[in-house]
Amino acid sequence: MRRLFIADLHLHPARPEHSCALIDFCEQRINADDELYILGDLFEVWIGDDVGMVTYADVIACFKQLTDTGTKVYFMAGNRDFLIGSDFCLATGITLLPDPYLIRFDQQDVLLMHGDTLCTDDLDYQGFRSLVRSPHWQQEFLAMSPALRMQKAANYRQQSQSMTATKSDEIMDVNSDAVDQIMAQYQVSLLIHGHTHRPQVHHLNLGERIVLGDWGGHFDYLSWPQGEAWHLIRQSI
Repeated sequence: MRRLFIADLHLHPARPEHSCALIDFCEQRINADDELYILGDLFEVWIGDDVGMVTYADVIACFKQLTDTGTKVYFMAGNRDFLIGSDFCLATGITLLPDPYLIRFDQQDVLLMHGDTLCTDDLDYQGFRSLVRSPHWQQEFLAMSPALRMQKAANYRQQSQSMTATKSDEIMDVNSDAVDQIMAQYQVSLLIHGHTHRPQVHHLNLGERIVLGDWGGHFDYLSWPQGEAWHLIRQSI
């Protein structure tokens, strides 16, 4: 048995090679007794199950085939696809996870996160995150027409890009105190997350923080076979 961890694929119709890479990954590299954990931003944008499941029908079918063969697949929402809902789960067989989420593997407690809540120095983003994660905002947004939702999502993205251009790398990275606090709160020595697109293993006083990479011209994943050491893998798309 292995546990596999991926994040930040940012699938988009304009980049079909990324969807093809994911489908190949699922069909060729995952066994029935494996567990796959997707730690957010699987999609570049998700404006609702009604639209997303049509746009990404090939990916939906791939996940359904994977879970039908016995592979357990888990998904944690990111900052781009937090509107994934129950229809997506029913169609794919994927289980939604809260953020953060504590698992135990090989007698070790491991904390899983998307990672955006650790970027506490980015006050503008944290304020926006609080807004769009509220049930009231989501209910109003999903009640809009698909065209209006898409337009609003594009506007939000444009505003985000404009604001990001003026921020330092330090502001957009995780806050070390926030990392220490969450690891101490959950009493773990291993934290796995994505979001920052800065793959690295950080050795901390409390243990290790593994940052998963995004899927650009390559794809990154963490493989952890039971009874063995975990290792990060990068392969070209």
